Amino acid sequence: MIEWLSYAGAGVIAGLLAGLFGIGGGLIIVPILLLVFSWQTMSADVAIHVAIGTSLMTISLTSLSSMRAHHRYGTIDWILVRKLTPGLVVGSISGAVIAANLSSQWLQSFFGAFALLMATRMWLPSPNTLSPKLLAHSGMSAYGLLTGVISAMVGIGGGTLVVPYLVMAGQQIQRAVGTAAACGFPIAVSGVIGFIWMGLSQQTNTSSWQTGFVHWQAFLGIISTSIFMAPVGAIMAKKLSHGKLSKLFSLLLLVVGVVFLSR
Repeated sequence: MIEWLSYAGAGVIAGLLAGLFGIGGGLIIVPILLLVFSWQTMSADVAIHVAIGTSLMTISLTSLSSMRAHHRYGTIDWILVRKLTPGLVVGSISGAVIAANLSSQWLQSFFGAFALLMATRMWLPSPNTLSPKLLAHSGMSAYGLLTGVISAMVGIGGGTLVVPYLVMAGQQIQRAVGTAAACGFPIAVSGVIGFIWMGLSQQTNTSSWQTGFVHWQAFLGIISTSIFMAPVGAIMAKKLSHGKLSKLFSLLLLVVGVVFLSR
């Protein structure tokens, strides 16, 4: 029962973050799943891989809910989504392959370093507009590829990377958040395919709930609450200033990063 409650609680947070910040909540889901998996005595050699793969599985659905809400509010630029998607798909599959071939220690260190980087980023001023040329097809394809690789390796929807890029390209923050939310779906689906494929090829199943690097009990528990909370987060994104919330979230990421790097 405690596992189900933990998964459901993670889903509440993940759903809110998906709608509020345009992210899939993976930076929260992965640490929680890793903690629960350790309680279940899952092998430390694969626990982080399963946590990341399962996080992406949940994002594949929460991103749809968030995307629908942002589309209703007219904050998604679908032309930009189409430009980013090819790079996101190739990058996400590549990221899953890279992650699957990294040891647990190296993957945890990468996750911790990324969490610290994101925590630091939230305390810095908002990015200034550099040039609309960043929206050129070649530039967006390359950035989509990089975003896909990193997102798959840490189990996120890519919003923390896509939003600043779009703002620097001259997009309004609300439109950048909505567009980033839509980008979470191709990242998540491609990453899940990669993690299931790599997990099955390495024969890592340690539970009847598991397929490759995806844990279905964790997925069901998280999705049971997160899919309903994403629209709430999208509503909050239109009404609230993100300043204080971002700072609080950054402190949490700081703790997560330090813990992962010290494991």
